[in-house]
Amino acid sequence: MPYTSFVDVLLILTRGDEVLLARRANTGYSDGLWNLPSGKLEAQEDLEAGMIREAREEIGIELSRSDIRMANAVHYQPPDEQSRVGFFFHADTWSGEPFNAEPDKCSDLRWFRLDDIPEDTVPYTSIGLDLFRRGEHFGLSGWTVTAGDSQGYERD
Repeated sequence: MPYTSFVDVLLILTRGDEVLLARRANTGYSDGLWNLPSGKLEAQEDLEAGMIREAREEIGIELSRSDIRMANAVHYQPPDEQSRVGFFFHADTWSGEPFNAEPDKCSDLRWFRLDDIPEDTVPYTSIGLDLFRRGEHFGLSGWTVTAGDSQGYERD
């Protein structure tokens, strides 16, 4: 059977040493937890176009392709859920002032220090932010390491 996975785009929007996080609400996925502005890639949409669209829809800012750069990717297997592949983009320039553009899906929007992310953050987001802080570009999490794996450990 062919492998399928959700493909997510997540925005690491920084202002100095701070990152913008949104508290999820009423979505059925990680409600009540902090998360990066993010969403699923849509059909016929490239990764950058998806990130630009999600930033506009969720936090009301305008990004251009030259404003964003790929920070890292995470292949995540949450317990008892379908796997996800997340592409984390970084932007430190944009147009407009971020605001909660989806109050039906987000109960709060706040800047946090990159080195002091709340404990109640979506694990997937925490992994991507940790990789970003370390300057690493790829992570695995939630996968069972099999015998003969050349790495011999789970990367996250």
